[in-house]
Amino acid sequence: MRQDVLELVRALDTPVCRYPGGNFVSAYNWEDGIGPKSERPTRLDLAWRTSESNQVGIHEFAGWAKAAGTEMMLAVNLGSRGLDDARNFVEYVNHPGGSYWSDLRRKNGQADPWNVKLWCLGNEMDGPWQVGHKTAVEYGHLANETAKALRAFDDSLELVVCGSSHSDMPTYPQWEATVLEETYDQVDYISLHMYFENYEKKTSEFLALPEKLDRYIGTVGGVIDYVKAKKRSKKNVRISFDEWNVWYHERRSDAKRMKEWDWPHAPVLLEDIYNFEDVLQVGCILNTFIRRSDVVRIACIAQLVNVIAPIMTAPGGAAWRQTIYFPFQFASNYGRGTALRLDVDCARYDADIAAGVSYLDIAGVHDGDAGTLTFFAINRHGEEAMTIDLSVEGFGKARSVEHTLIKHDDLEARNTKDAPDTVAPMKVEGATISSNGVQVTVPPYSYSMIRITL
Repeated sequence: MRQDVLELVRALDTPVCRYPGGNFVSAYNWEDGIGPKSERPTRLDLAWRTSESNQVGIHEFAGWAKAAGTEMMLAVNLGSRGLDDARNFVEYVNHPGGSYWSDLRRKNGQADPWNVKLWCLGNEMDGPWQVGHKTAVEYGHLANETAKALRAFDDSLELVVCGSSHSDMPTYPQWEATVLEETYDQVDYISLHMYFENYEKKTSEFLALPEKLDRYIGTVGGVIDYVKAKKRSKKNVRISFDEWNVWYHERRSDAKRMKEWDWPHAPVLLEDIYNFEDVLQVGCILNTFIRRSDVVRIACIAQLVNVIAPIMTAPGGAAWRQTIYFPFQFASNYGRGTALRLDVDCARYDADIAAGVSYLDIAGVHDGDAGTLTFFAINRHGEEAMTIDLSVEGFGKARSVEHTLIKHDDLEARNTKDAPDTVAPMKVEGATISSNGVQVTVPPYSYSMIRITL
């Protein structure tokens, strides 16, 4: 394991890491990744047209997760496989011993079960690109029967059923309604995915896309409420937004290369280099999740290292923070506590995706144990600074305030191996404390974290 990469991962304080995530899982045989490495088969990965050596399997990932300080969130293959494979995998991972699969785990060097609680029932099964794609009725039935089998093993498992791959899918949101009507009593979360693009290089339109994300979450939250009411249920199902990120920089060129290559092993693929503009977008996305945390309980950035990731590495060389590392780190480290409902009064603009988009995107969190209020603020205006009056008298008088700023004059500025600190956070002065709150000025196109000690 690369210790420099682990250090960067630990600093993100990532609660869970999903594996094996994405389209890969829908043709994956988990048994290929156990036992002596010299005996593991090489398989063709149909999702990305590559050769998978299976040198990393559940044992290696579990060791990495422990070293990284994160919990495992495991996915089962409901594309090319099904219920029997899922129950065998859960038995291998979670049963103490005395059965075929648990004893095989012990033989392979892991005496104690890993006791993984979070399990995803497939991946993006609504997508025609998915190996084993199914209709909502087909998938709902399979997911429900699989969930029942897993609950027969351990009723405390937390199960995630597949929702829509994105909100532009022709089956959305009927997919959610159909799948939840079949599975509501057996699952705890419904999974959503969304990626953000700026091919047209229109910053104001790009930064308005979280309005679409907010509607997506709101609509699926409404579907959940509908199914709950229809079933007269007292149970709450939440959203696991377990794939999201900015993804477009290399996407089209990568798609073209994939069609031409001959099943390479571990090729450079989807290694987007993020810019300062992406900092603003990721900040707005994270703010949306905080504001919607009544229904969004899990939100996994995709991915973590190299592949559309906050951490980038050079083989045998450096590891560095991409620009989007910082807003994720701040939200993860300082966004714990109770999300606040904010009343925001500021100028707005009209975008193609939505009218009345606030130039100020802001979310706030109260940490009662630490005695702090933390606000994450993005100024979406490209020309005007903004003075923010944070009225917090309901929490008592502010004793101190700290303002951390991410700002660059070039929206295309990037962190690279040779210039890893081109875009980086800085502490700035100028915030003032009044009798009822705090006043902070933020420059055009900027990301700010404002921490108030009470």
